[in-house]
Order: sequence, then C-alpha cells, then structure tokens
Amino acid sequence: MSAPEAPDAHDTNDTKGAHGAEPAPPARIPVMIPWLGEDEARAAADAVLSGWVAQGPRVAEFERAFAERVGAEHGIAVSSCTTALHLALIALDLGPGDEVVVPSLSFIATANAVRYLGARPVFADVEEATGNLTPATVDAVRTRRTKAVLAVHQGGVPADVHALRAACAEWGTALLEDAACGIGATVGGKSVGHGALLAAWSFHPRKVITTGEGGMITTDDAQWAERLRRLREHGMNVSAAQRHASSKPIAESYLEVGYNYRMTDIQAAVGLVQLRKLDEIVARRRTLAARYAQALAGVPGLRPVRDPAYGEGNFQSYWVLLAEDFPVGRDGLLAALAEAGVSARRGIMAAHLEPAYAGHGAAPLPVTERITRNSLILPLFHSMTEEQQDRVVGVLREQAAG
Repeated sequence: MSAPEAPDAHDTNDTKGAHGAEPAPPARIPVMIPWLGEDEARAAADAVLSGWVAQGPRVAEFERAFAERVGAEHGIAVSSCTTALHLALIALDLGPGDEVVVPSLSFIATANAVRYLGARPVFADVEEATGNLTPATVDAVRTRRTKAVLAVHQGGVPADVHALRAACAEWGTALLEDAACGIGATVGGKSVGHGALLAAWSFHPRKVITTGEGGMITTDDAQWAERLRRLREHGMNVSAAQRHASSKPIAESYLEVGYNYRMTDIQAAVGLVQLRKLDEIVARRRTLAARYAQALAGVPGLRPVRDPAYGEGNFQSYWVLLAEDFPVGRDGLLAALAEAGVSARRGIMAAHLEPAYAGHGAAPLPVTERITRNSLILPLFHSMTEEQQDRVVGVLREQAAG
C-alpha cells in the first residue's frame, strides 16, 4: 500500500481541497497484507497450464524444500494447519480417555484438534513475557492420563522447546509443536521445528508465508511420514500421482480410515516462491518490529512483544500488552485506532472462554485471561511504510496520554 499523499504545495494552508470539498481521509492501514506478486502469479499459472493441478510433483517439491528449510527429514503437505494437527495427533494413537495439555491462549483449532480424536484438551496457563507454555505451567495441570503436550509458538514468538522437551522426556510424555505462526523463528540459532517429534505449520494469508490455505507436518520419523501421507489421501496405499506415473494399472487398497486433506499443486507452486522469499520477509518484519519497539519504548503502561532470551521471533503478529491502569481499555483503544483509519485486532484468544468450551472445565488461568483481555495486535506487513507506522504510534501515544 502506498503512503497517503501530501497536500498540494499551493494548498498547504487550506483545510479544504479543490472546490471547497473536505480532503479525502488517509488510506486505511490494514493489519496484514501478504507479500504476493508476479512470481507467485506465474508459478500458479504454470501449474494450471501443466495439466496437473491436484496433489502432484510441485507438492512433493514443496515438501522437500520446506523440510530442508526447518531441518526435518520429512514434510507432509496438507490442506491446513488444523488438518496437520489432527493427523499429527492421530500418529500418536490418541483417543478417548487420553489428555493433551494445550495452552488456552491460542487459536481455537489447537484445542479442537484434540477433541476430534475424542481425547480431552487440558488447558494450561502461559508465561506473560512470551505467551507460551513452560514446564512449570504444564506440570501444574498434567495428570496420569496426560499422553501429550501441544506447545504453540504463539504469534511467532518461539516457545522454549529445549526446556519443554527435557521435561516431557522426564514425564514420559510426547511433545508436539503447533508451529502455525513459527516459520522463520529460531530457538538456539536453529529453526522452530528442528528436532521436533511432530510439528504442524500454517500457510494461511495471515501467516509469514502463504499458499492461500494450506499446512504442513514435519517429522524425522519415516514410518510416521509414510502413514501421514496415506491418511491425508483417504488411507490409500498408493497415491494418485504414483498411479498416474505407472505404465501399468494399479488397484489401490485402503489400509485404514483416512481423510481428504490434500494440498494442490497450484498452492505448492505459490508456496515454493514464498519459501524463497522467507529470509527477506522475516528480515523486513524484524526491522519494522524494532522500529515499533523504539517508538513505543516511552509509552507508559504498554509492553510490546519482544524476543525471548533463547531465540528470535518472526513477528508474525506484533502484539502489545496494556497495563490494567492504561487510560483506555483494549476495546477502547481498538475503537480509537479504527477511527484513525488503523486496522488492529484483539489479542490472542483464550479458548476456554469461548462458548464452544462452556462447561469444559479448566484450572485457574490468570495470565492467559490477562493477556487475552488486555492485548491487541498492531498492523505489520512487508510493504508497511514509516509514515504508516508513525500513524499507528501516534494514536497509541495520544491514548496513553489520557
């Protein structure tokens, strides 16, 4: 989006435009714009013209490239991160009577995926600085029925997976990673997802890279990868691409109940272009985040998200936490930003407070409830200008002054 135009030189002392009309308001600042362009359009068109638009060679190429990028042995492309979470949990053979510890402070799909299997999501609190699970918050709610922990890299802030893995190993509990927002973030200098038992990823348009819709599972386990590829394609023992490539008729078998969770070659073609741009996208987002942090450093009662000591975020979301005594509440601040032409969003949701989980039961989650009540997400996107950032910061400073 281009910056709002300055008034004509001859009209700088007039509050009205030509013919006495009120000047047009500045263009609205969106909360997010995916960085898509001609390269993605050509890649998608090439896939269409190739005659193979369903899951095929481009999906396989995207899987290999993505897995290599995050340091995993295998990538399994699927239709969304939600379906990735579902299949990853199936790989662990979870079912009724099993419990999975999850953060309530996450998009509701994290908890929902556990319920798809008839297992029970158990909500744990998070630490305020990162919005992520810690060994202590998990330990506070785990029971003898706890079979897995599903850690989220919230808003692109990496969770301390080294500490969580050590704790889960001690407890004899599997650790899965909801890395929906995590691509490009690092822990100890290595990609989020590196060394993960199973990690689920999202390519929704709000994420750092996008395929429109789509997801990925990464793992180092070859047997899991083979099963996951079957499960995403109705449980078939041979894929449609393999049947097409064979010179002889193949009669497929359906080895277990599976799903239609496939990614298309059109999506994968876009994903390959986006993956090549990842370093540039993350670098730009970190530059914009640093500029926000500097501009907001003197605003009382407002704490911006920041890198943890053990890693670096990708700033998929730039969220700020308001003090309880901030002059306006979160919703009031959202309204003031909207009036100034700035699109912002409420902070990360708390699943246990949603109607879908009424009566589900949860331990006290004071940090989760404070973050979801007092946080909001500010605009941050690749093409954002300094002038646009200054407009956002100006509203925050004005509201903080009371």
